Amino acid sequence: MSLPPRAILTSLFEAAVAAADPYASIVRHLPDRPKGRTIVVGAGKAASQMAAAFERAWDGPVEGLVVARHGPVEACRQIKILQSAHPVPDDAGLVASDALMQTVEGMTSDDLVVALISGGGSALLPAPPVGFSLADEVALNQALLASGAPISAMNTLRKHFSRIKGGRLAARAHPAKVVSLIVSDVPGDDPAMVASGPTVPDMTDAEEALRLIRDYRIDLPEPIIASIASAQAPKPSDPVFANNEVHVIASARVSLEAAAEKARELGLTPMVLSDCIEGEARDVGRVHAAIAREFALHGAPSSKPMVLISGGETTVTIGTGVYGKGGRNSEFLLSAAIDLQGIENVVALAADTDGIDGSETNAGAFADGTTTARIRAAGGDARAYLSGHDAWSAFHCIGDLFEPGPTGTNVNDFRAFLIS
Repeated sequence: MSLPPRAILTSLFEAAVAAADPYASIVRHLPDRPKGRTIVVGAGKAASQMAAAFERAWDGPVEGLVVARHGPVEACRQIKILQSAHPVPDDAGLVASDALMQTVEGMTSDDLVVALISGGGSALLPAPPVGFSLADEVALNQALLASGAPISAMNTLRKHFSRIKGGRLAARAHPAKVVSLIVSDVPGDDPAMVASGPTVPDMTDAEEALRLIRDYRIDLPEPIIASIASAQAPKPSDPVFANNEVHVIASARVSLEAAAEKARELGLTPMVLSDCIEGEARDVGRVHAAIAREFALHGAPSSKPMVLISGGETTVTIGTGVYGKGGRNSEFLLSAAIDLQGIENVVALAADTDGIDGSETNAGAFADGTTTARIRAAGGDARAYLSGHDAWSAFHCIGDLFEPGPTGTNVNDFRAFLIS
């Protein structure tokens, strides 16, 4: 290998992110120009970048509004950008949701609505049912984040407690044609689950939502449960969706394949484990570590040097108590690092492709067989950090955080284990 291991892993991450570039993805899926107006709406971590890319690609007048998370955004000339909080909704999100719904009011059949949707939109667009407040939606969101439920379950419940999700935004735009361009961050790339599907009709029902509450023991106030039980989202058979189009324009699978191709260019043998791995972050970390150990110590089914690559979205179940900083990728990697201690020929990277893991400024971290020993030498304890969901502090104390900055896209987690 001509490059240092961390430089190799960084280049694989960059290849994965580049494959989900908003401009290239949007250009391939541009709809025809309408007789009437072109209105852009959207929400997600990549909303401003997607809006700016659409402006560059679109040959005609355009107006509209998208909602991005607080922080740096891509400048747009014609499309307005509002910002709200992620992962816990805030008052700005309420204002933004109302503004989006107003933007698509009064459309005609000659008009076109282009919906630019990416991961993170669920939190960015709070719009609780009539009679409920932002505090109720925050309570729902916090209970979901602490439950350990997979993203599909969380977004099913979010759709049943909303005036904008579950296809309701698209229904408001009728009779205009709605073309949804979606950057998927959910395992399996179901477009109805990305950002809880504000422009994609819902396939679930209240009975399934209630089952999920029971199965994952999600602690919710009775009024919220009652509202979910009576919710009626528009279904795919509803005539308001008859003329609409839905396109997943970027996904984890495409990005992992791009990373694998980059690995081949660098002289590595790639093995893509899966693009849709879910489960508790620390458990998934141990499984990845076990596979890497097996290949490192006992030989691989393919030639070395090799790299194990995977995607998907793990979860972190938070119990009672006070916990530290960290996201799911950092927790995944700290758990893996504990099981990789002493292994000399494995270096790993786990990062969120949007550039932010949890609520801090890092996308994830690097780890190798010396990680836990270096944490100990810095005065810390890797297992104690893991127990306290404080993986950020563990990697921060040894300078191993991975901080590429916001990437402008979001196709879920990226994990790579380099075995030499």
